[in-house]
Amino acid sequence: MVFAAPGEALTRAEELLGADPSPLHASVAHQVIGIWQRDFGDTRRALAHLRRARDLAARAESAEREADVLATLGVALVHAGRTRAGLAAFERGVARGSGHTRARVLYRRAYVWWVLGRHGEALEDVRRAIPVLRQVDDVIWTARALTLRATVHLALGSVERADADFTAAEALWDTTGQEHDKADAVESRGLAAFRSGDVPAALRLLDEAAERYAKLGTPTFMLTIRRCEVLMAAGLATEALTEADAAVAALDGIGGQSTRKAELLLVAARAARLAGEPQTSLARAAVAVRLFAGQRRTWYETHARLVLIEARVATGHGSGRLVADAAAVAERLAAFGAPAAPEASLLAGRIALDLGWTADAERHLAVAARSRHGGPPLARMTGWAAQALRARAAGSARGVLEACRRGLDVLDDHRMTLGASELRARATAQGAELAALAQRASLVSGGPRRLLGWSERWRATVLSAPPTRPPADPVLLTAMTAFRELAARAEEARTDGGRPAPALEREQRRLEREIRSRTLHMRGEAPGDGDRFDAGRLLRRLGDEVRLVELAVLDGRVHVLLCGQGRVRRFEAGLLAEAEVEAEHVQAGLRRLAHPGAEARLPLVEAAGARLQRLLLGPAAAHLGSGPVVVVPPGRLHRVPWALLPALRDRVLSVSPSASSWLRARDTAPPPGGRQVLVRGPGLASGGAEVPELSDRYTGRRTPGGAGPETPPPGTPTGTRHLPAHDEPDRGEREGPAGAGGGATRVPPAADEGGGESARRERDGGERDGGERTGGGRPGPVDVAGADAAARGATVVLEGDDARVPRVLRELDGAALAHIAAHGTFRADSPLFSSLRMADGPLIVHDFERLDRSPYRIILPCCDTARFASVGADELLGLVTALLPLGTAGVVACTAPVNDAAVVPLMLALHKGLDAGLSLAEALRDARAALPGDAVHQATGWAFSAFGAA
Repeated sequence: MVFAAPGEALTRAEELLGADPSPLHASVAHQVIGIWQRDFGDTRRALAHLRRARDLAARAESAEREADVLATLGVALVHAGRTRAGLAAFERGVARGSGHTRARVLYRRAYVWWVLGRHGEALEDVRRAIPVLRQVDDVIWTARALTLRATVHLALGSVERADADFTAAEALWDTTGQEHDKADAVESRGLAAFRSGDVPAALRLLDEAAERYAKLGTPTFMLTIRRCEVLMAAGLATEALTEADAAVAALDGIGGQSTRKAELLLVAARAARLAGEPQTSLARAAVAVRLFAGQRRTWYETHARLVLIEARVATGHGSGRLVADAAAVAERLAAFGAPAAPEASLLAGRIALDLGWTADAERHLAVAARSRHGGPPLARMTGWAAQALRARAAGSARGVLEACRRGLDVLDDHRMTLGASELRARATAQGAELAALAQRASLVSGGPRRLLGWSERWRATVLSAPPTRPPADPVLLTAMTAFRELAARAEEARTDGGRPAPALEREQRRLEREIRSRTLHMRGEAPGDGDRFDAGRLLRRLGDEVRLVELAVLDGRVHVLLCGQGRVRRFEAGLLAEAEVEAEHVQAGLRRLAHPGAEARLPLVEAAGARLQRLLLGPAAAHLGSGPVVVVPPGRLHRVPWALLPALRDRVLSVSPSASSWLRARDTAPPPGGRQVLVRGPGLASGGAEVPELSDRYTGRRTPGGAGPETPPPGTPTGTRHLPAHDEPDRGEREGPAGAGGGATRVPPAADEGGGESARRERDGGERDGGERTGGGRPGPVDVAGADAAARGATVVLEGDDARVPRVLRELDGAALAHIAAHGTFRADSPLFSSLRMADGPLIVHDFERLDRSPYRIILPCCDTARFASVGADELLGLVTALLPLGTAGVVACTAPVNDAAVVPLMLALHKGLDAGLSLAEALRDARAALPGDAVHQATGWAFSAFGAA
């Protein structure tokens, strides 16, 4: 019962002991309490109860009972770090038991062998136990033995054998009521999915197991270890480190198993190394090595020594001694049959190369390179990295590039199995070494065009395909609705009382974790990107006028790849680290200039812009020509306000995450119908004052003298009407493109939205500037052209209660132009929860990913909407990068806090340019030029950038 209903088993055992039982029954009760304390509580208490159970079994003169208790005691002693005493208890248990009991003892000793990393002995004992357990029809223990054997197979890399045993065990568990064991089976399936390379399935199964354990009220330290392994493979090393450290603290708090503590410290050490914290990794790994050595767990100790060596290398301590240590670790891991052996050989070869020991390096790298042809994706990538280093040592640039290409192909295939854009972005970190090797080789041997190709091969790969659409998961949708409501209530509490509401914020964080967790479960649907970058195609599309400036970073220095006029030229600029520092100074200056009274800082900010130009463009600034410029920066420079650089200040300027992304944006066709959507969120200092002006402009577009509608430039949406949420004349669906039916565009009303007093006041509202206008209530005036004009393009205005997330998303889907005036919040800790504030709470990046097609052009006139988190190798996560793969060809957004009032004239001028048929970049250039010359307006103009190519 202790693994079916642990709490109830503990209660009944304690009740039995209070009823003066016989020695035999008391032995059972103490054993149950000992098992509960061993697995879910204090190991010291467990040992006391189990020793008492052993003594009572001897008093009862039951050899079978004594053998069973000795096996349980043996497991507890090993988990307490007393390995020799634990194995001695098993020897006595095997000798005392017979038949069925001995089979159970052998199963538990096999488990201990697995804990100790002695997999051969584990397989031998479980091989002896399973036939006996099956013969006596012991379903529960047979299922446990099969699960254990599968886990040992996984540790040895035999995924197919493990899968067969897991399947057989699961069929047996379905016939029992062993809820804890069932949860363990789900957890084991998650481990198997991870070992086979299916990260989303692994996360889903481990989360399901956690839910099952939570219902039983049992701690889940082994689950934490496995989850941390999956998180690291998914590029979420910082989260893995946090979880592992928290579990160590919790384990220490209850006096839990020493073996689990050592395993958690090993996981924490690996996570810290991957998270770029080598000193933390060094400290955790050193303690883990000592614990494993004291526990006589050589398999685990060897893995911990591997991490210890990696951490020492990361802190700059390369030496001949470390080469020998890494080689010894590689040999021991290979003898164990551990999948990590190639990683250790690669480490030994890499250190030897750095020391100039080419012969030693070749020997170790050749061993590591064998893994490139088989196994899970990350193991194959290790092999291709070793092969690339071998080629570099041999002076073969072609060999380096071929190995890097093959290794990155493996990563691409793995990356596309991930449905969540966050996982795709973070997974790229695992190929950073291959990408750097390829770029160095192409710089030396291939010229600027080849360097451009490899820079593109690795840049902004997450944008190469749309993320998998979130499933129609009712739990996920409910969580997102609840999150939005709680966020709105927490914001209201802060606004009203000036202080946060801790209970609301705790629940909000819980819902964030649930949303993110379920999103990470999505499996990728898109195939690998077969549309490889073609430099010739890029140059043809650029023509003679446009210049594309791609910044590649090699060994800390910025290399400028200037594309245009049919060729690619390379220029060396400054150091990336210096440019990052200067960019932060510029950001601080722009923040100050957003407030009146800081005019004296304007020359300082302009001077910083000139320094940035020298560091980022260098001599290339003199070769930009006079036409439009597209800047493709690396991820770490995403906060640079490019319009501040003197050579770019008066230009048609756009920014793109990659040249490939710019080409895709150029090829994106605008949607039929030309619908504009204007959204005004709550709480803006300016009240979103540009939205009423823009609404009047789009609604009242007439020729001078009122002779009829003016003729717009080709492709400009015309004919507008306000589309109400409450007063729709009917519930017709949107019609097709202009000419398909000749009627006006119809938008279904929001069936799930209520009216409310404020909405009624909006509908009953009066006039503005002599022209009737409602805040999303009844329709405004329609042009004389009537239905024909409406078919060419409608304008939807959403504000007040109409600016609610479900309605806003419906209108944004497939729109030609969206202007969203709302408070923006960037979340560096969780970039996909960056948001725009709507009437009912935040509109987050996860919401945008539910769109079938995001608007062709989007204008975000609010602070921080162009801020990103730099993750993976060279990826960006944020609002703009979420929109670009979903059908958006152009975005205007802001990289810094801005003055709300100064934004209004900039936006009005921007829309004036769009109305005249200009692109976003052209309209933004003209809008900056039209602003007043004071510091606040100048800084506001510099803070905005045009992204994409629309």
